[in-house]
Amino acid sequence: MSATAIASVRAREILDSRGDPTVAVDLELAGGARATAMVPSGASTGAHEAVELRDGDGKRYRGKGVLTAVRNVERTIAPAVRGKDASDQRSIDRLLIELDGTPNKAKLGANAILGVSLACARAAAAASGTPLYRYLGKGATLPVPLMNVLNGGKHATDSADMQEYMLAPVGAPTFAEAIRMGSEIFHALKDVLHDKGMNTGVGDEGGFAPSGLGTNEQPLELILTAIARAGYRPGEDCALALDPAATELFSGGRYTLAREKRSLDARAMTDLYAEWTKRYPIVSIEDGLAEDDWAGWRHLTTTLGARIQLVGDDLFVTNVERIERGIREKCANAILIKVNQIGTVSESIDAIEAGRRAGYASVISHRSGETEDTTIADLAVGLDTGQIKTGSLSRSERIAKYNRLMQIERELGSAARYPGRAAFAR
Repeated sequence: MSATAIASVRAREILDSRGDPTVAVDLELAGGARATAMVPSGASTGAHEAVELRDGDGKRYRGKGVLTAVRNVERTIAPAVRGKDASDQRSIDRLLIELDGTPNKAKLGANAILGVSLACARAAAAASGTPLYRYLGKGATLPVPLMNVLNGGKHATDSADMQEYMLAPVGAPTFAEAIRMGSEIFHALKDVLHDKGMNTGVGDEGGFAPSGLGTNEQPLELILTAIARAGYRPGEDCALALDPAATELFSGGRYTLAREKRSLDARAMTDLYAEWTKRYPIVSIEDGLAEDDWAGWRHLTTTLGARIQLVGDDLFVTNVERIERGIREKCANAILIKVNQIGTVSESIDAIEAGRRAGYASVISHRSGETEDTTIADLAVGLDTGQIKTGSLSRSERIAKYNRLMQIERELGSAARYPGRAAFAR
């Protein structure tokens, strides 16, 4: 038997960063290499995502248990992949998809399937004695981190309607310096909020979640103040990025900004973003409109696509078919890549490549319910995506990814490249 043949696959229920259950998969190869993969979970989820299987019994963990997904790994997937070559990632992933047999992985669960797919990649990399980022690709680009320093929407309570207000340290010379810049601004933002009598508790992704905000624009002003207080130049050293998560604001053809008692159509939302991009150093807007508002997205892209990055998350859900539709219809110009939206490593890579062929950027992303698993850090470097979202400068499940990326930068030495502003070039 080959040293990279799968010898055993076990799964177990663990907790994510919200204290809810998720799946961990422990995989061992015939040659002795071992790996563990932990699957993330989202709160603001798109309707077209692969299905995260929950027990739904209303008892254990409020119905959010994942013992069914664990059993699917051990009773259905494990026997089928045992003896297969873990280094043939595409064959493994194809088998997992076939075992499920549904278009959205609803039978076995994307959480069950992804755990095995990720564990195979990690174990095969370990067997080859190769760092995971090098096993996954040949890239040497450290990603620009989009740091969610102020949380709203479903990631916080009584904060902004819009979900994420992010730092983009475009002027840093290295990734490590980008992290230093972000950390210093994060702590300066805490001081700014404290001085204004706002609370400094944090949301799901580690960013501050202040109550008492008057508008959805106010966070931009607060962050600009923090950038300057930390000694940096807004727009030069550090720019801004947004994720309104507009699907969560959308109902009956309109977008409701409850904090401002406003209801806007897609054109009015586009006008709002256009005004903000004139007044603030915004380089990227993710999910500016709803997941099925294709006409709105076309107008948004026509209006702003030549000036800033427009990222499709719920719009694309890391799904090649939806990405190809977006390319045909000229919607967005970048793709958010979440491995658990689609369910396998191979499909995630295919989504990146589909976008790359059309000139779309890719942003590797965490989920709001995270674990200490750092696979996405290696994926961002190995596949040269140039950007990553993995939360704020607090909460250890977010910091683990930043620490891993700084380790990779050190390993790469002079070969490492940090793209800075070039990552957002239109």
